[in-house]
Amino acid sequence: MGFFSKDIKTLDDLFVHTLRDIYYAEKQIEKALPKMVGKATDPQLKAGFEKHLEQTKGHIERVEEVFELHGVKAKQVNCPAIDGILEEADDVSGDVDDKDVLDAALIASAQAVEHYEMTRYGTLIAWAKQLGRSDCANVLAKNLREEQATDRKLTEIAESKINLQAAE
Repeated sequence: MGFFSKDIKTLDDLFVHTLRDIYYAEKQIEKALPKMVGKATDPQLKAGFEKHLEQTKGHIERVEEVFELHGVKAKQVNCPAIDGILEEADDVSGDVDDKDVLDAALIASAQAVEHYEMTRYGTLIAWAKQLGRSDCANVLAKNLREEQATDRKLTEIAESKINLQAAE
């Protein structure tokens, strides 16, 4: 079956596997965000990361709620994709001395994380609906909306000042 686990035979199996993937990803993001808060120098960016840390805790709770609604155990599966995105974020931000360029790098890294999460949540919502689990889809949609709002806010911060300052 290639990249996927041998125990994935149905769309329901794939849904649960991907739910466990995003659960792992959210937990890793929860660990990484305090480091990003610490590195950010722009007060608005720092506050945005702090807000998203609180949202991420809520995302984890909602994913746990979906496990419960779906009648499966809440557990994680390793997600090499989010591990790679977070490792790259740490590497890039560790190599930047200029504070404005550092903030621009942090925003780019955070948006890579957001885009990963948005693809996962979008897929999970579509599959939940296909499986007749609108209850699960509705819970997951709350996370997706928050991820989208965070991405928009990061773009706004980047385009209104951080990227301009970094280019000086």
